[in-house]
Formats: sequence, structure tokens, C-alpha cells
Amino acid sequence: MVSLYSMTISGRGSVDSLDAALIELLAAEPRVGVLEASKRLRVARGTVQARLERLQEFGVVTGYGPEVDPAALGYEVTAFVTLEIRQAGGHDPVAERLAAIPEVLEVHTITGAGDMLCRVVARSNSDLQRVIDAIVSAEGVVRSATLISLATQVPYRVLPLVRVAAGRGR
Repeated sequence: MVSLYSMTISGRGSVDSLDAALIELLAAEPRVGVLEASKRLRVARGTVQARLERLQEFGVVTGYGPEVDPAALGYEVTAFVTLEIRQAGGHDPVAERLAAIPEVLEVHTITGAGDMLCRVVARSNSDLQRVIDAIVSAEGVVRSATLISLATQVPYRVLPLVRVAAGRGR
């Protein structure tokens, strides 16, 4: 028999209020154990374990690593670099080359002006030039445009989205 819960989560995009509460707890305290989570959420340990396994299985929860602030490591400059790439080679080889550059934090294939968008960090503006030089020297990159971030107004977040997906707010 298929449970209602397995039907909603496998429908991709549906989580319930218990899932949302579990995700919020893990976001606030990533090192909380399953037993402690079950106590705080007032459900059985097996329920928390099953929910967690299902959230992982369906790719909702993707990791438990610590959040690291690049600025605290000395990388105080954040920039976004739009790349135009040579179409003959495709995106994947360029992405592989960019992944080898430690200061490249993310790379997205995009629509609009440019083919790829990279979020990068550097120790200073002059160090950013070194990072950009490494990026544009990757085979397949034709042209780049860089925007330097002055301040983060809304940091990367997913909890408001989890709450909406669980029907717990807008």
C-alpha cells in the first residue's frame, strides 16, 4: 500500500508541515540528532528517521555540511561573471574547467546575455583580476562581463520556500 506521504513527496515539490519543521530544525541546528529532533518535534524517532530518509531520497535534503562564509576565509570580494562560450564545444567541458578554479563557487547555464553565470570570490579587487584571468583562459570561453557585489541584501535562503511548499505561509 502506498502512503499519502509517499505520494506527495514523490510528486516532487510537495512537503508537509512535519517535513518543513524538520528541515527548519536541521537548518538551525545541523548537528541535532534524530532522537533529539524527535523530542523537539514531538513525534517518534522512527518517524523522523523515515521522513529524513525520504527527504534525502527525493533530493529535497541534499547535505548537512557547515555553511562557510568565504569572507571569513579572507575572500572578501564576491562577483558575478557572465560568460559567452564557443558553441562548438558545449557547456560541459567549460564547466569542468571552471570547476577546477577554487574561487568559482557556482556556475549556471543561463538564457539572455551570455551563456553561463558564475559566482566567484576573491581576496581583493586585484585578486579578482587573477580569478577572471583564470576563468577567461579556460578553453571555450570567448568573452566575459563582471559585476562586483557591494553588499548582500538577501542572502541565499530556502526556508521561506520550504514553508510555502508545506502550505505554512507566504
